[in-house]
Amino acid sequence: MKRLPLLLLPLLLFLMAGRPSSRAPSAAAPPHPTPSQKPIACPTPAGTLPLTLDMAIAIALRQNPTIHSAKAEIERTKGLVIEVRSQLLPQVNLSAIYQQEARELVSGMAGAFGTANPIAGAGAATPTPSPVPTPTPSPVPVPTPTPNPTPKATPPPSVFVQDKTWQVTVQASQLLYSGGRVTAAIRMAKLSRDVAGLKLRDTIDTVVADVRSQFYQVLVTRALIIVQEETVTYLSAQWKDQKKRYATGSVPWFNVLQAEVALANARPALIQARCNYHIAQLTLAKTLGWDTSRLPAWQEPFQAVGGLSIPSPSMDLTDGLRTARERNPFLESQRVAICIELQDILVQKAGYKPTLNANVGYTVENDRLSNSLGDAVHGWFFSIQGNWTIFDGLETYGRVKQARARLEQAKANYDDSVQKTDLQVQQAWANLLQARETIDGGRETVRQAKEALRLARERLSAGAGTQLDVLNAVVQLTQAHTTELQARATYNTALAEFDRVTAVAVCEENPIVPPKPSPPPARR
Repeated sequence: MKRLPLLLLPLLLFLMAGRPSSRAPSAAAPPHPTPSQKPIACPTPAGTLPLTLDMAIAIALRQNPTIHSAKAEIERTKGLVIEVRSQLLPQVNLSAIYQQEARELVSGMAGAFGTANPIAGAGAATPTPSPVPTPTPSPVPVPTPTPNPTPKATPPPSVFVQDKTWQVTVQASQLLYSGGRVTAAIRMAKLSRDVAGLKLRDTIDTVVADVRSQFYQVLVTRALIIVQEETVTYLSAQWKDQKKRYATGSVPWFNVLQAEVALANARPALIQARCNYHIAQLTLAKTLGWDTSRLPAWQEPFQAVGGLSIPSPSMDLTDGLRTARERNPFLESQRVAICIELQDILVQKAGYKPTLNANVGYTVENDRLSNSLGDAVHGWFFSIQGNWTIFDGLETYGRVKQARARLEQAKANYDDSVQKTDLQVQQAWANLLQARETIDGGRETVRQAKEALRLARERLSAGAGTQLDVLNAVVQLTQAHTTELQARATYNTALAEFDRVTAVAVCEENPIVPPKPSPPPARR
């Protein structure tokens, strides 16, 4: 037994750490969004930003909230790998406890520790009285000697037992064998991290396709405004011409009314085109991660720069189907999901096997037989603990059965995803062909509609035609322009979808290589 007063210092620090602070709680500061979470303000009305397609894609890759969410998911799966892998590393714990009990609870413990000598001086001899000599002068009666009284036995003193106890323990635990459960769980966590990376690739491809489609929608709605403005200009000029002719008496009032009604019917289409253009801009700005709440009404957040060109696809349908099956990140994530379910079966099968753990540590505690809390005893301990469930009521069997069923579901989902991906490629290719044929026919139709309008106006000026011919020619020219522009937008949208499904433009910011099958490691 040694006196170790310094060993109380960890205990006191442990107890003081758990005491509530006496200071008044300060008001919590409002959380500030991180730079990636702060909304990006749109360009001010004083300087509208010229925006090209490449600029829009670059801005979306930096600021799109969906991409930020996918990146955060990757960080979460990285933490999951660290969490699962920690089961293979030693676990070191420091624990401390202080306890005080009532004297009535510890008084009965004295007999468990033994007693002192029951009677003090039990081996001492009783003293013998000495004879007294008889005096010679006169005979005096001799007194009877009285023996000394024997000492009384004293009650045995009670052993002191401390009613206050404390203990500080440092313990390290190590998993020795788990039947392959931990190793399979680590492989599952790593595969989940790969799935998160593949989902980020798919998210990036989807955002890029959306930006391309929405950018072309901005261009086509702006072009349709020009078409509607030209229509209103034609009809306004026709209405003014008919009013002049009516003033000279060459045409009836019916022609003036007819031109005015046609002009009034064309104005709602112009208003609708302007509204569609504004909505298309706001939609693209939202995808770019811009905050448009502070913009004035009908203010353009940016000025799109570009045209509705007709680029050729990078591959034909056959190569597109083959490339989509090989490179589509969604299909790759489905294949990795099958590997995850295979590892999950190993995790569940580990329930049939035993587990083995080793524990080692050092304990310091006060001496219960001493009345001083500073008197302490200390020492080490070591143990190996094993556990093997012989029968668990078929719980492990049920879990393995569920894992096998999930594996079959993952395989079925992959087969269905392959068919859906093929369908998406075929639909995008069909839309490309349809839009291309419409564009080729629309060019000639626009040229013919312009010529028809010119002839109708000349015939009306010469008195050989009617005003209805001019109005019909204007409507047909507007329809031809609209059809061709919409076909161009449809073509570019279908091309963006074709590139997304076939994973043609894989972003270099996230070059994730699909996981390759590797032999399973040694089980632990």
